[in-house]
Amino acid sequence: MAVEKSDIVIFALQPRHIDKVLELVKPKLTDNHVVMSVAAGVEISRIERILGSDTNIIRVMPNTAISIGKSMTCIAANSKAQDKVEMAETIFNQLGTTLIIPEELIQAATVICASGIAFWMRLVRATTQGAIQLGFEAEQAHELATQTCYGAASLLIESGRHPEQEIDRVTTPSGCTIEGLNAMEHQGLSSALIQGIVASFEKINQLKTT
Repeated sequence: MAVEKSDIVIFALQPRHIDKVLELVKPKLTDNHVVMSVAAGVEISRIERILGSDTNIIRVMPNTAISIGKSMTCIAANSKAQDKVEMAETIFNQLGTTLIIPEELIQAATVICASGIAFWMRLVRATTQGAIQLGFEAEQAHELATQTCYGAASLLIESGRHPEQEIDRVTTPSGCTIEGLNAMEHQGLSSALIQGIVASFEKINQLKTT
């Protein structure tokens, strides 16, 4: 079996299958193996119940942007694997950016980073539809929306500035930008996004207990 010849075993499967697979590979694991799980909602304690707390276990939560090397991946480890976290960082930094967090924040990270991809896609889609309404062809509207989204994110990443600082740079008194921002906030843009994030978090915690 490939497990016996590996130093790292990554479990990337649906949560409902993980217990059975862990039981299957357990006899092949040694103290030197590092077990990494990307199964959503599967806590380290659940894996420890099958493999034992003396196993190096690292929980990893990437998002679908991993397919293009742009994932925001959060990592948490059990006590045994604390000295293996750097190894996980090295692996997943090749596929985007990583952040080491306590395991109790993994559920929240799933919402912000994994579900968050869908949230941002919806915002891009809405911007695209707005551009079409203003007269652009669909393909042009899509390019305008996606490139502007990419530029906005890049500005924050490269400059390290707060979003409000960048907003202030393009907002002038009585201008069209502040008019648009105020109209969006009047319709509940920020509160709707926050409520959506909280609703997703509540749902993922419900799924964890079922």
